[in-house]
Amino acid sequence: MTTPIPRPHRIVDAHVHLWDPARTDWYPYLSGKRELNMGDVSTMSRRFDAATYFAESAGWNVEKIINVAAATGWNSIDETIELDRQANVAGHPDVIVGGLPPTESVTETVAALDRQLAAPRFRGVRPMGAAEGPLPPIEVLRALEERDLLVEVMVHPDLLLPTARRLESNDSLVVIIEHAGWPRNGSEEESALWTEGMNALGSLGDNVLCKLSGLAVPLGSMTIEVLAPWLEYAIEAFGADRCMFASNSPVDGMCGTFDELYSTYSAVAARLDIDARDKIFAGNAERVYRC
Repeated sequence: MTTPIPRPHRIVDAHVHLWDPARTDWYPYLSGKRELNMGDVSTMSRRFDAATYFAESAGWNVEKIINVAAATGWNSIDETIELDRQANVAGHPDVIVGGLPPTESVTETVAALDRQLAAPRFRGVRPMGAAEGPLPPIEVLRALEERDLLVEVMVHPDLLLPTARRLESNDSLVVIIEHAGWPRNGSEEESALWTEGMNALGSLGDNVLCKLSGLAVPLGSMTIEVLAPWLEYAIEAFGADRCMFASNSPVDGMCGTFDELYSTYSAVAARLDIDARDKIFAGNAERVYRC
């Protein structure tokens, strides 16, 4: 008799995108105004609000969701303010990771941070648009830390090691590596770059964490056979206290359903003890995002 895979008793989804393609100025890539080269994106390119998210995650006890900036450039600042306003009515999202658009000066960047502080659910930023490197300038990182804000890093495996090297002297700013290091494919070359970078990042302090999300699209599957080797390695590199599962909805929905994704996550987490499972599905996100 097969032992049933334990489901998490609660979930805090650490990476969700609530958006409306009708806002063509904010999301030109969802309205066909920008080529994505991702094939059929109809599952992703649709209005996706909190009600839709919770309808599609029904059956899993999702308590809270963290929305991550998706509007382009300076629109990401307005997105933070608008989603916080919507949350006053809908109750979600519970946390907002805002945008950090390209600017001409540190002063401009800090002003973008301070404007988003008007949103009570604002907890940090992810860079939006072209960047000079894997992380913002040191002056911006200091401004984030002074404001008790975190930074999320979305880079591919070729920039994981440079990111780790820049963070070697950082012992307090909370840094979250998005999409488990975001491999572009499952090739041996990509895996080698990814392994080296993840090992380097995992060896850093407790303030550097890994978000286990965003793998389904580049790897083309939500199955445990495909995702488990990457997820298990990331958990081993960072430890269960520094990892958090996330759906990347609705983007990863192009490869399957919420139920399929979290069933795979549950199977991967089954080897962990109860406390570690709660941390990786919910507790770590609650602690880091203060929600």
